Amino acid sequence: MKVSFKLNNQDVSVDADPDMPLLWVVRERFGLTGSKFGCGIAACGACTMHVDGVPKRTCVLPVESVAGAEIKTIEAQAENEEFSVVQKTWVTQQVPQCGYCQSGMIMAVEALLDKNPHPTDDDIDKAITNICRCGTYVRVREAVHIAASARREVSNNG
Repeated sequence: MKVSFKLNNQDVSVDADPDMPLLWVVRERFGLTGSKFGCGIAACGACTMHVDGVPKRTCVLPVESVAGAEIKTIEAQAENEEFSVVQKTWVTQQVPQCGYCQSGMIMAVEALLDKNPHPTDDDIDKAITNICRCGTYVRVREAVHIAASARREVSNNG
């Protein structure tokens, strides 16, 4: 089955089994390997991408369900070869340890901050349900607050 969608601002089409998870289509057919396979049951969030602006666990999301949608991966977060505010904060705050879950975590945080520029700890805990086996949750929460503040500053000055 041929499925067409927008991937990181480019119109694409792929001939794939309609039940093939979007994660595998993006990784295997388009070579974008930033999104990771973690659990295969949509629990961990390592595979998180944005589908029409909403963070989705793509390891169980059939490619046929995204026909006509706009998909954004971690590769699209950097603009003009420059990290996003969230990515820069992740680096300066040394959030990752092993880093395996971090692309999905960053995608979830970007979506949260797009929707809520002033998240509370409770907002963060409810929205960021990604699993980090290294347990960097305290640094994640701190980085989200710092990134939110930096994003607000950029939008106020821009």
